[in-house]
Amino acid sequence: MRIRPYNFYAGPAALPIEVLEQAQAEMIDYKGIGMSIMEISHRSKEYEEIHNEAQQLFKELLQLPAGYKVLFLQGGASTQFSMIPMNFLSPGKIGNYVMTGAWADKAIQEARKFGETVIAASGEANNYMEIPSVSDIQVNPQKAAYLHITSNETINGSQFHSFPHIDHVPLIADMSSDILSRPIDPSQFALIYAGAQKNLGPSGVTVVILQEEIIRNIPAHLPVMLNYETYTQHNSLFNTPPVYSIYIVNLVLKWIKQHGGLTGLEKRNAEKAKLIYDAIDQSGGFYTGMVKPNSRSLMNITFKVHNEQLEKLLLQKANAEHFIGLEGHRSVGHLRASTYNAVPYEACQALADLMIDFQKRNG
Repeated sequence: MRIRPYNFYAGPAALPIEVLEQAQAEMIDYKGIGMSIMEISHRSKEYEEIHNEAQQLFKELLQLPAGYKVLFLQGGASTQFSMIPMNFLSPGKIGNYVMTGAWADKAIQEARKFGETVIAASGEANNYMEIPSVSDIQVNPQKAAYLHITSNETINGSQFHSFPHIDHVPLIADMSSDILSRPIDPSQFALIYAGAQKNLGPSGVTVVILQEEIIRNIPAHLPVMLNYETYTQHNSLFNTPPVYSIYIVNLVLKWIKQHGGLTGLEKRNAEKAKLIYDAIDQSGGFYTGMVKPNSRSLMNITFKVHNEQLEKLLLQKANAEHFIGLEGHRSVGHLRASTYNAVPYEACQALADLMIDFQKRNG
């Protein structure tokens, strides 16, 4: 068998090996039915058990209070950028957005097509090296339709470590790259959405967790597949859902539960990230982090080498030693290590060791 590389891709990203092995074992014959889960009806008993169990596992892991629904949609977070203002940004109301980087910007650009949109706070002045302070977020509660944040910016590597709260203003969060990586208080949020392909499973399914209260006044004229009520009323089974992606998400949720839930993962994720951040911070300037320490992500670690040629050499060495996905996003360059839930501690230790050894040889 070929050596399994150290996978630091930003998405699609690493999946737990145990999940992949179980999926492999069940690929042709799911639990003795003689068929793959991809071949059976989404109305079948076998699939509905997977579907409903995945919803229940989300509720359990997040400790969702009563009044919340877990939905499975398609189209990625990018479709949510449009659905949110279509469903909630009514005439006379304002969509408020915190500008933290590329993904927040994409959400803002889509919202502007549907109604009045304002930037409630921005990190642009410091080149998105720091998440705006919660106290800097300015919202008019009387006119606000909602406040939208991107909890973790995958590209520049910043993360909210506390969340804003403004009375009577629904909080909406794109958690595509840090969902289920740490405990949160879900009651703070009216809606959470996340593409699956970073922390939950393969691409193809988008999870939406919403407070039922928020969908009371959705416009009736919306296209059926862009209306949240379609999914709440039909248990995300109005049309054929991405059954195999949801099946893998179900397995990943069980894996999370077996590994200590969100509290256990938060501890492990902090330990993994510390290995790499320590290699950066203790390098005497050989490496530099691209986000201020108070805003650093535990999921996407962005950094650079002080010399461009050495940076290229480090990437070459990393590739030769079976590290993949360390190139920074094309819009910012440099280096990025994505340390999602399924990335093993051993992979992060190996990367830190590589960085330290490379500095000793080239410093």
